[in-house]
Amino acid sequence: MLFRQLEYFVALARERHFARAASACHVSQPALSEAIRKLERELKVPLVRRGQNFESLTPEGERLVLWARRILADHDALKQEVVALQTGLTGELRLGVIPAASSTVARITDPFCADHPLVRVQVETSLRSADITARVRRFELDAGVIYPDPQDTEGLTITELYEERQVLLAGGDLLAGRTDSIGWSDALELPMCLLTPGMRGRRLIDEALADRGLAVIPRLESDSVVVLLTHVATGRWATVVPQTWLDALPPPAGVRALTLDGPPVTARVVLVTNAAQPGSVLARALIQTAKDMSSSKGP
Repeated sequence: MLFRQLEYFVALARERHFARAASACHVSQPALSEAIRKLERELKVPLVRRGQNFESLTPEGERLVLWARRILADHDALKQEVVALQTGLTGELRLGVIPAASSTVARITDPFCADHPLVRVQVETSLRSADITARVRRFELDAGVIYPDPQDTEGLTITELYEERQVLLAGGDLLAGRTDSIGWSDALELPMCLLTPGMRGRRLIDEALADRGLAVIPRLESDSVVVLLTHVATGRWATVVPQTWLDALPPPAGVRALTLDGPPVTARVVLVTNAAQPGSVLARALIQTAKDMSSSKGP
């Protein structure tokens, strides 16, 4: 059994298409197909259902691809560990980040890169927490920044990062006469733009409103916080976003941030890595950076 055969098999399981898998592995389609056939003969089980094109993995293939991913991840981790002992950390750290944390991820990636200048970091945003946890389990990502609730985090190591708090953001003219806070019912009278339903940040808002017997129908919805902020910057819109966005990107001139009356609407944001041991040396180093970041804040 060759690592190359396992790489081709994992690529095919991911792409669900022979040509795309071959392209991802930088080989010809016949070479990839033959390598997988050799793997099937060696293991003495069919791994792939074939027709004119790829149809699916067999039940045996679905089970064995989990082992293939783990073997390849351990192989990569071994190579990283050896290089780290000789020259320090190198390679590429693959990090998945929920949209709400895209403004704060530099809190860990910047010091991580400063401490490990030979490591490249690939950050993917616009991913949902469930997608990130699934890809971390499949070793397709080294780590992820997610909302842990209500995700299934079995098999993952959780490192606390911070707790975000929702605030109202609006043009100053819309908030004339307001002090530093606003009630939810008064906030709903403003022309609202919010995240799309189903996104964790929107669910937090909808749940807070439901607890108060309220509901919202925004005039504009988007899956991007940046889109919401640019609308608010016109002075004619209001939104509810995590305070952490304002820490990283101060509000435009003429825009104010107000706290919302009542119990604060909060959510934990954490770093997740695969709990398999010894695991990726890059993931372990990122965990240490996250812990150093948290401890530097003090009690």
